Amino acid sequence: MNEALIRSLTPSVLGILVRRGADFAAAEDAVQDALVEAVRIWPTDEPRDPKGWLVTAAWRKFLDATRSDTARRRREDRVDEEPPPGPAAAADDTLQLYFLCAHPSLTPSSAVALTLRAVGGLTTRQIAQAYLVPEATMAQRISRAKRTVSGVRLDRPGDVATVLRVLYLVFNEGYSGDVDLAAEAIRLTRQLAAAIDHPEVAGLLALMLLHHARRASRTAPDGSLVPLAEQDRSRWDTASIAEGIGMLQAALARDRLGEFQAQAAVAALHADAPAAEETDWVQIVEWYDELMRLTDSPVVRLNRAVAVGEADGPRAGLAALATVPDATPRHAAVAAYLHERDGDLTAAARWYAEAAHRAPNLAERDYLTRQAARLNALR
Repeated sequence: MNEALIRSLTPSVLGILVRRGADFAAAEDAVQDALVEAVRIWPTDEPRDPKGWLVTAAWRKFLDATRSDTARRRREDRVDEEPPPGPAAAADDTLQLYFLCAHPSLTPSSAVALTLRAVGGLTTRQIAQAYLVPEATMAQRISRAKRTVSGVRLDRPGDVATVLRVLYLVFNEGYSGDVDLAAEAIRLTRQLAAAIDHPEVAGLLALMLLHHARRASRTAPDGSLVPLAEQDRSRWDTASIAEGIGMLQAALARDRLGEFQAQAAVAALHADAPAAEETDWVQIVEWYDELMRLTDSPVVRLNRAVAVGEADGPRAGLAALATVPDATPRHAAVAAYLHERDGDLTAAARWYAEAAHRAPNLAERDYLTRQAARLNALR
């Protein structure tokens, strides 16, 4: 059976059931039951209209469950009768699911998990493996999220910005287990871009493609981190870079600048430089100034401090860094880098050690520890 086809159809089928009046939790259960039946039947008798088959089977499962549950008899009165078998409607209900899974009542982690389950079509086991948590823990998280959004009516336009933040969270998780979350985020964002014409959707997809294009060069054969300036640019995916830049240029031409378009512009300038020393840091600072006008977050200020340090010298970078809260992730690593460039190896070694202590993962900790040891050996 074609697993890719099943995954591509699942969110649309789920969206159709929700639109017909099923609450999210009941609809999701019905779709999963229909998928189990498809696994049993399709290998020997695959339907000519797989989507129509799944819609019909899932709707029957939903009605059966509704009629057998006396606590839901009142709701049964308001659901439609079973539609006759036939081709499924061409309308794509996936967009509705994006907004439902990114509902503001959900925590970011719950929204991400629910999006991967309902829109991505991943199993609970796959999501748990990707997040390195027990399957039971992830099952509870998804169940709570489904209960939270059950009964939510999507009778008003959804918040595209919230959906994009959820997808960006998925992308930034990287990958582990047998699910590549970065690739999955790109797939889902492509799907969203096909369903909605919005420059920030295009901006996010461009940003993902530009970052993902550098993936092969980010680690050495032994798994250690390779900083951007030291990466082998011949290993960058030029097709993804070209696609991302083209998509970004089209979005920027619409003159509706948003956060993800500005971030993608920074990534494009890095991707466009033939060598690290040819990076247009002055223009990158200008884009960070735009980002600060859009979202004056500590992370943006931190990244701007790095760019200022490259464009105007390390002391200017340190002055910019002074406006960034110490608790900002990777603040210590930036302080170490700028102090080293300024020639203060003692302070740089101390900051590298502090950064290693705060590192969010083993690869970063090892890299920063080596930097501290290198500078201590020079003193």
